[in-house]
Amino acid sequence: METTLTKEKDNVVILNMTIPANEAESAYNLAANRISQYVNINGFRKGKAPKSVVERHVGVDRIQQEALDMLLPRYISQAITENKLDTITQPALTAYNFEPGQNLEVTIQVETRPEFSIGTYKGMELKAEIAPEDKDAMNKALDNFLTQHSSLELVLDRPSNDTDIVVFDFDGTCNGEKIQGGSAKGYSLDLGHSNFIPGFAEQLVGHNIKDEFTIDVKFPDEYHDEKLKGQDAKFDIKINEIKQRVLPELTDEFVKKSSRFATVDELKADIQSFLDNQRESSKKISAENAVFKSIVDSTSIDIPQSMIDREVRAIAGDYQQRISAQGGNWAQFLENQGGEVKFAQTLSEEAKLRIKNSLILDKISKEENITVEQADLSGKLSQLSAAYGITPEQLVKQFGQNPSFVNSLSQQIVNDKVRNFLLENNKFEYVEVEPAAKKEDTKETKPKRKSSKKAEKAEKTEETEETEEK
Repeated sequence: METTLTKEKDNVVILNMTIPANEAESAYNLAANRISQYVNINGFRKGKAPKSVVERHVGVDRIQQEALDMLLPRYISQAITENKLDTITQPALTAYNFEPGQNLEVTIQVETRPEFSIGTYKGMELKAEIAPEDKDAMNKALDNFLTQHSSLELVLDRPSNDTDIVVFDFDGTCNGEKIQGGSAKGYSLDLGHSNFIPGFAEQLVGHNIKDEFTIDVKFPDEYHDEKLKGQDAKFDIKINEIKQRVLPELTDEFVKKSSRFATVDELKADIQSFLDNQRESSKKISAENAVFKSIVDSTSIDIPQSMIDREVRAIAGDYQQRISAQGGNWAQFLENQGGEVKFAQTLSEEAKLRIKNSLILDKISKEENITVEQADLSGKLSQLSAAYGITPEQLVKQFGQNPSFVNSLSQQIVNDKVRNFLLENNKFEYVEVEPAAKKEDTKETKPKRKSSKKAEKAEKTEETEETEEK
């Protein structure tokens, strides 16, 4: 086989390959025979029809495609290896000339990994910012444990306070018009953990059962609905019920009855272990962020637009999957983001950063000869099998024959080993920094009725219609 290589812009490489006529003819004949095995041709048993009859029945083009499918993978792999191409896309057949008795001329297009020189990535002294340790974390965890096992009691002899759960009717208007989705009856709201627009829950404090009143609120400037963004609104309120949360007493007997622990001390020890692990995990993430930021800032990479476009599509696909899983409407979400094109533009910077990080990980793995060992694969398979609730053998049987699964697993292992290498070969000073005040979330007038776990997850995913809180 003869191969000529042409490098074009944006890291695109064109391979023009010449495959000897005898090999092309042999592949063509084999393809015709294979096709004859599974097509019905009148007057012939399967596999017995002459090549000329098969050609008339299915067409020469189909036989050539079958022959190319058999020939090209081996020749393309050989050409990539011989030319030491670091490819990042599947080779694409763009043209061919398949004539009987002549050499087969094939043109293949493939995209290669951008070439770049990496900045300093080891021997650095870096500062990693972490949040101050919460001295009250243990008490908060215990309170949360008790809250999970608390009961609700009706309040009949006092007004509502900011820790009560209020059941009420509401009806909202803006500029004299009813707000779509802005009314409900018998809605239950925890005043201490409200996800309504700012100022809504606060104005329900201090009222008694059967009170009817009107509150004034203002929709946030970043609100997703253009008609309501930054607008003043009124809500007519009627209080139906007031409930207070009653916490149980934290005793050994209660802990034994309500958990897998026998005593309060055992529960506290488990909580402390969790908090310690959480702290160490936070420090590790902060250190990784610091080292990657330093490397990215000192490394210049010319990323082809085609790579950015593919990554944007991948990120958008992740968003769509999450939104669908939460019961959201993808079309409505895109509309709220200003359309598909505008949303893709907003993802561009995230896509570039992901690509840079990926290229840097790959570069360091090659520079430091970081590879996947059998022990690494066994360990990763054990982790995954435990997560799936099956044995490693069952996992291998289910996914082991899928090349993309094996490649993905190997890439995960290499990436993890590179991250550990970076943490081990750089020094970090952990600096406690108070977290910046969170930007006021866009609240939702009438929140969706989700379980608390789903609601917490939704609040972290601000990009869906359900999670853009009014």
